[in-house]
Order: sequence, then structure tokens, then C-alpha cells
Amino acid sequence: MKKGMWAGIGMSVLALPASAAPTPAPDLPLWEVGLFGGAASTPAYPGSSERSMRGLVLPMVIYRGKILRADRSGVSARLFDTERVDLDLGFQMSLPARSDDVPARAGMPDLNSLLEFGPRLKVLLSEPSAPNRVRLELPLRVPLEVGNGFRRQGLVFEPRVVFETSGSNRQWQADANIGAVFGNARLNQYFYEVAPQYANATRPAYQAGSGLMMTRLGASLSHSLGPDWRVFGFTRYDNYTHAANRDSPLFRKNSGLSLGFGFTWTAYRSQARAWD
Repeated sequence: MKKGMWAGIGMSVLALPASAAPTPAPDLPLWEVGLFGGAASTPAYPGSSERSMRGLVLPMVIYRGKILRADRSGVSARLFDTERVDLDLGFQMSLPARSDDVPARAGMPDLNSLLEFGPRLKVLLSEPSAPNRVRLELPLRVPLEVGNGFRRQGLVFEPRVVFETSGSNRQWQADANIGAVFGNARLNQYFYEVAPQYANATRPAYQAGSGLMMTRLGASLSHSLGPDWRVFGFTRYDNYTHAANRDSPLFRKNSGLSLGFGFTWTAYRSQARAWD
């Protein structure tokens, strides 16, 4: 599904690539206020031959508390933390897709943004040197459909391995990741099911089931332009060849590429230091 894209409401922070977010440290302020701007291009939905593109500028609030954190990597609540294991609650949103813009879904309901939240277990696998680390992430999220009474749309499980590195004083940061995305029957039905009333000569009825949605490779890079400005970019390749519902008539491509870039600008910051 469309993960880690730009979305937010009011004075919230967006879910950005991991390298866009410096790791909390004593030399970072407890809170910052400023602006976020970004643009992204992604498949309209996994397996679509059409694309969704969005650009926006929003207020940005960063808070690096001991339990609650809202920073450039997203919004989370840390529940458990040791030197190697970290359990928190993560939040994420996806881009919407209008069926009028996607011929394969013509006449079907639009795909609204999905607000996802749930626990995320992070395990440090290796730290060969101070700026380099490899970790395993095991997030389990509940997608809620925005604009439809926050209707629950199943479950998504996205295990992945992440490699992170950075330059001196976090002037630049980068990460690369590999993983897979699994959805239960309800989530796959949201994207791939064709109910009988929407079937036609070129789009037969189809009942979607649970299973693998995609395998994924991603990378991101961010660079500091000074104390107040930071720019970032990301790319992600999704492969649907072995997806459980690849026989759906809504499946049009075996892979998809996502690209995005943006900036953050800090207008005000606290004198108090971050909890770490």
C-alpha cells in the first residue's frame, strides 16, 4: 500500500523517510516549530498503472519527549526502551486515489487516505561503528479510512531491515531498507476486490484474500543546509510479482516506483534539550 507519503492535519508532523530525522540527542532541542514542504509521486495503489502526485506545505511541530515523540520520522509513543530493543506506537498516512483518474477502477468507489497506527518493535541487530547501525523493524498497524467515518480497513504487517548511517554532526543522513508488506483479507479487499455490482466485460468480479502485498526496497537521504533548513529525498521500489492477489483485474503492473523530496524549516526552538 502507499506507505510513508506526505499527510498531516493541522499542527502535526508528517511521516518522512527515516534519514530525514536526526536521532534524539542531548544537543537537540526538546521542541521545534516551523514549516514542512514536500512533493511525492507514487502508484495510485499497489499494482496500478496510474500514479498519484501531491505537493503541500504544512506547519511543523517537533517534540522529542521521553515517551511521546513527534519528529521528522513521524509521530510515536515509546512504550519500552532498552539498549537494543525499542517498542513504540507508530502513525502513518497514505495518499488517496480518485477512481475517475484510474481507468481500471472507473465507476468504483474512490480510495481514500488511510490513517495507520499500531505497535512497532525495533531491534538493533548490529552497530559496527558509531554512525552506522542495522536494525529490524516489526510494525503492525490498523488502517482507518479517512473520509469514511474512520472505518477500519484490516491490518498491515511490514517487517523490514534498515541500515542507517550519517556524517559528522548529522550534516547528512542516509538509510536503505528491504522488507515486505502483508495485509489481511479486509485490507486486500479494499484495494483489489471487485464486487459483482462493479463487474463488467473487462473487469470480472474478484474476491480478494489475505497474504503478501509486495516486497520493497527503499533509500532516503537528507542534508542540513544550516541550523534551520534541511532538505531530503527518497525513492522506493515495490515488487508485486508474488502478491497474493495478483490475479485481480485491478492489478495492472508487477512493480511500482515512488519518488519524493522536500524540506523542513525551523522558525523557533526550545532552550531545553531533548530527553536523550
